[in-house]
Amino acid sequence: MRARHEIATEPAPPPPVREAFLSAGHGCHIDLEGDWLHGDLPDLRHDYSAEARGLGHFRFAFNGTMLVGGRKQPLRSVDTIRKAIDNGSRKFRSPAELIEAVMSQSLDGMATELGGLGDTLDGIEDRIVCDAWHNERQALVDARRHLVVIHRQMATLTSLFRHLDHSHRNDLPDAINDMAARLSYRAHTLHHDGEQLQARAQLLQDELMAKLTTQSNQLLYMLSVMIAMLLPMTIISGLFGMNVGGLPLVDTPVGFWVASAISLVVAAVVYLFVRRLGRGM
Repeated sequence: MRARHEIATEPAPPPPVREAFLSAGHGCHIDLEGDWLHGDLPDLRHDYSAEARGLGHFRFAFNGTMLVGGRKQPLRSVDTIRKAIDNGSRKFRSPAELIEAVMSQSLDGMATELGGLGDTLDGIEDRIVCDAWHNERQALVDARRHLVVIHRQMATLTSLFRHLDHSHRNDLPDAINDMAARLSYRAHTLHHDGEQLQARAQLLQDELMAKLTTQSNQLLYMLSVMIAMLLPMTIISGLFGMNVGGLPLVDTPVGFWVASAISLVVAAVVYLFVRRLGRGM
């Protein structure tokens, strides 16, 4: 609350920038207002956050001399750049360089996540090919869910940088235009990589579903064979079990065995017939 109050009363940013910075919703955007470039971009949450591996949002607004940044969750890229500044390993001459470093670090994190998802899909694919796929369904669902989230954000970033280039290219300094071009190229590359991984995941999902369908068909076929074998035996036993006069083999000592033999012979004939139909299909 203190931070929001301080930002709201800061006279340097224009009112539209302050309103966008303090808005309640999280909608990714990059806009230019006067000499202030401001936006809301996705970033990976830090490993120690309550919802690790998820995505958070980093809001920023800067001009040639001033930078304001904020986030509601601990973010990996911001923390990495902060540590680099604290230990003196990174120095920045302008707010634009600092924002580019944060966004580049965020894209590096996305690339690492995509690489890990690629390795996960490799393992799932190997197990599916080796017919050890029975426990891979949930792993594939989790990988696809995480991949969809990252790919959607890469598509959003690509669209935002394209919008910035088309709408404000003549209004931005050359350094900002170059920064936007570099970040746009990286986001587009990661978007393409995400599309390839999504296509692989979809193919693996289709192959897994085909194997599940084949297994279900085999179980249904076995069940159908058992029903076909037991149905004639059930009919014969029902006929001989009727409590009416004139039943055959009632006075014969071997009547039970004759009826059982008839049932078994009929069941065997039906089994052979069903097997033959199964091979024909």
